[in-house]
Amino acid sequence: MGADNRAGDRQADLSETFPIVATESIEQERRRLRSGTLPEELLKPGRDAVLRSGDRCLTREDLRFEAGMVAGGLREAGIGAGDRVALYAASSLDWVIAYLGAQRAGACVVLMNPDYHAAEASHILSDSEPAAAIADRERAEIVKTLGVRVIPLEDLPRAAEPAMPSLTPESPAAILYTSGTTGRPKGALLDHGNFLAQGRGAIEVWRWTSHDILVHALPLFHLHGLGMGLHGTLLSGASATLVPFTPPAVVAELTRDDAERGSMFFGVPAMYQRLCDWLDEHPTDLSHVRVFVCGSAPLPPALFERCSRLLGQAPVERYGITEGGIVVTNPYDGPRQAGRVGFPFPGVEVELGELDEVLLKGGQVFKGYWRNPQATAEAFTPDGFFKTGDIGEIGEDGTLAIRGRLKELIITGGFNVYPREVELVLETHPAVQEVAVAGVPSDKWGEEVTAFVVPSQAAPLVESEIISFAHERLASYKCPKRVVVMDKLPRNAMGKVLRSQLK
Repeated sequence: MGADNRAGDRQADLSETFPIVATESIEQERRRLRSGTLPEELLKPGRDAVLRSGDRCLTREDLRFEAGMVAGGLREAGIGAGDRVALYAASSLDWVIAYLGAQRAGACVVLMNPDYHAAEASHILSDSEPAAAIADRERAEIVKTLGVRVIPLEDLPRAAEPAMPSLTPESPAAILYTSGTTGRPKGALLDHGNFLAQGRGAIEVWRWTSHDILVHALPLFHLHGLGMGLHGTLLSGASATLVPFTPPAVVAELTRDDAERGSMFFGVPAMYQRLCDWLDEHPTDLSHVRVFVCGSAPLPPALFERCSRLLGQAPVERYGITEGGIVVTNPYDGPRQAGRVGFPFPGVEVELGELDEVLLKGGQVFKGYWRNPQATAEAFTPDGFFKTGDIGEIGEDGTLAIRGRLKELIITGGFNVYPREVELVLETHPAVQEVAVAGVPSDKWGEEVTAFVVPSQAAPLVESEIISFAHERLASYKCPKRVVVMDKLPRNAMGKVLRSQLK
């Protein structure tokens, strides 16, 4: 992995981290990870996966039965293989049944954030044109007003289990809309092979087994919670406990004194921040937890160190995208490095392109955007690498670090400034709890480097001191001209800062 070489050329270097790469070519690896289809693999008999939520529990056999019956009901309702079905509901075991039932019917599931209001839902439903939308009571009225047929989540249709649809790894499985942090969301069309490669890669690199229990507090509509959390659980034969995220609820599941005690937790930095705040007040021994994984937004080095102390281990930080799932990770066996996201997953190649843009190729990576050939053409290089829009840096050890987004690059006085580089410095100041750096239009500079800071309680926040602190550690052109104090930073559902709102 590097500016002029690909991960596929580094098989010997990666053999200790990902042993499978040392024995198979990258193309063989991709075919192996992509083989099969979701209904056959996720609902395969002979594994003991269990999903729990509150007092309710569903075994793998329960899931197979329920998904088959819902698939039959959807077929009788006129929904067949290849049709699009939107899923617009809060996370629950019924959400899981609806999702698996739609996959079992051969439908392509349009995943929707349950927090979307009518205008946001309207864009996705009009763009994807689903045959129907499965919605819970709270969201059904929104769907009806938009003229889309509603299938109530609380009363899913059921009928005799149909024959397995004729699907291949290339068959459409789901449309996930990008976060829209830099424009209107686009629909990333992922196929069955993409999902299987993502889930199987996670199982291998994080040593996921049927003995694991994931404490699952991530939203199911998002690739982190779906492609890793749900798919990984079912593919590995493991179990998962669904909980709404609160630190007490997560810690309670990780410290149960019975066979249902959690052994894994996946979260975003904002979750780990809250978890550490709670653990500071309620010290708890979590050393028995096998692995904590963090992603979807940068993990500040200070929080990395805090997690190491309070959780008993540093989280495994990883890097992913809507268009390809989780593609790079720090190794399970270490070293886990603050500020670096590690090495490619099995079957993934990584390069740096122009302006150090991170480029990806692999079985996990989608083939294009839904009904948007222009965006698809612009998203790929001539030799088939997906252009992520993220700025990367390759260390001497071959690990990747993410330094920001190309569209967030600040050009001030003719110089390029990567916001993440400035944030990493400011995060070390004791008066700073959180910070986001953005370019604000300026007649003098073109753009003015501006720091938006949530103050900590450890020290008083003085603008001149913050700016001087930066000047002692960074070139002058990189230093903020202004510091804006905020109660909280605007973020999307997965914790990514919405810099456009800061501006």
